[in-house]
Amino acid sequence: MSDTTEKNDFPWGPATGVGSLPGGDAREAAKTVTGSFEDFPFLAELPARGPGADMIGRTIGMLVDLYAHVEPSGWRISDRPGRDTRRARSWLGEDLDALEEFTQGYEGALKVQAVGPWTLAAALELRGGEAALGDAGACRDLVGSLAEGLQQHLAEVRKRVPGARVVLQLDEPSLTAVLSGRVRTASGYRTYRAVDRQAVEGALRDVAAVHDGPVVVHSCAPDVPFALLRRAGVAGISFDFGLLTERDEEAIGEAVEGGTKLFAGVVPSTDGPLSDPGGSVMGVRTLWRRLGLNPGTLAESVVITPTCGLAGASPAHARAALAHCVRAAKSLADNPE
Repeated sequence: MSDTTEKNDFPWGPATGVGSLPGGDAREAAKTVTGSFEDFPFLAELPARGPGADMIGRTIGMLVDLYAHVEPSGWRISDRPGRDTRRARSWLGEDLDALEEFTQGYEGALKVQAVGPWTLAAALELRGGEAALGDAGACRDLVGSLAEGLQQHLAEVRKRVPGARVVLQLDEPSLTAVLSGRVRTASGYRTYRAVDRQAVEGALRDVAAVHDGPVVVHSCAPDVPFALLRRAGVAGISFDFGLLTERDEEAIGEAVEGGTKLFAGVVPSTDGPLSDPGGSVMGVRTLWRRLGLNPGTLAESVVITPTCGLAGASPAHARAALAHCVRAAKSLADNPE
């Protein structure tokens, strides 16, 4: 991965989406994303299409020499690629075709998302029905397979959008539960033992190392481990701003001063009224003041996003939320104080 200076010089856009959108039309999604974010589009995910288009299934389709199929309880390891894996790969291909069509000649930041190793280990079942998370050897295999698969996926994205500077986002909504031993076993009566923090950090570093551009980790859960993620070498951390507590403030101040980009989820990801753009970023401005950070650094330190993926929103709200992110980011840049 490139060194911190290069990551800081990276031309991030002021706003982007998290990953998922409602509906099932890849071309419509690509058109919406590229129309909303001229400086920082992303490869949309459309989970409404069914298993394989969901974030877990989509990432399983990227794995190398590891296959899975859908059971009523979720995704389970298979001996060979079956219909579910083929469908996941086919949808990803469709999404890449659509993105390529709408990014002709594009030069700038482009974000792609995949599930990170720990959320994948918590979700993927071994043959006996228990999660890979409970088996250290299975976790190691998963990390290796994911790293190799992501390398191929990133190469494919660069081939299709050659002018883009690709940002890799690893989705880790289960990371906090993995670290605190709160992931439930198949029976639901027990939980898996908390994974050692160094092992968590090491796996994230190994997966992030396949990309020579910036890596962002996204979690819309409370208690995002900011310090651990920074030690793992990520360039940015994406989170639901509304879930921050005072406990997080010191870690956020250190992250900003260390050059970590904050992807602040401030725009509601489910249907409901949107405040004025200035109101959406008021909390970010207030936090900056409380931490004694220079308001002039706000626009370069923060990327504005929805609070989480937009798969659960109506198409109208999803479009409005993406447009609102751009306006809110502009408000932050124009009036940092």
